[in-house]
Amino acid sequence: MIMEENQKRQNKHYIAAFILAAAGVLLDQWSKYLAVTYLKDKNPIDLIPGIFQLTYLENRGAAFGILQGKQWFFYISTFLVMGAVIWIYMKIPASKKFLPLRICAILIVSGAIGNLIDRIRLQYVIDFFYFKLIDFPVFNVADIFVTVSTILLLVLVLFYYKEEDFEQILYSGRDKRDPDR
Repeated sequence: MIMEENQKRQNKHYIAAFILAAAGVLLDQWSKYLAVTYLKDKNPIDLIPGIFQLTYLENRGAAFGILQGKQWFFYISTFLVMGAVIWIYMKIPASKKFLPLRICAILIVSGAIGNLIDRIRLQYVIDFFYFKLIDFPVFNVADIFVTVSTILLLVLVLFYYKEEDFEQILYSGRDKRDPDR
């Protein structure tokens, strides 16, 4: 009975995660549609003159222009990262304490899928946010999801979760006293 209730709760978390990830992908793709519609072949739009602007860029590589044209590298690395994040997500207990970890995983997968769609469909990623003041690489919503959630994940791992929390994740569904079980 308890196992059945836990499985139902876990299934609700999976459904919610799928819906949130899909919403993140849709937001990313919609923002890129708007960038193509209103920015492509047009002058940049200064939101904060000299500091922040919207500008259209077709990025065939990664940040700072590295790995230009290496699409297979991006496909393989995206699938590996998504697989690892989903595997870890499935091991995270469905309790409130681990909600921040689950949200980070959802955002990382959303961002990865958003940029993967561009790479498969267009052979490049549409970027459009630009911090002109510091000449930061042009980025998009998917990049924000991945970057912010990765930074938050590092903060959580370094300062919030304790060793016993990680043991709970690693040994979920197994008796810690019997590692062969």
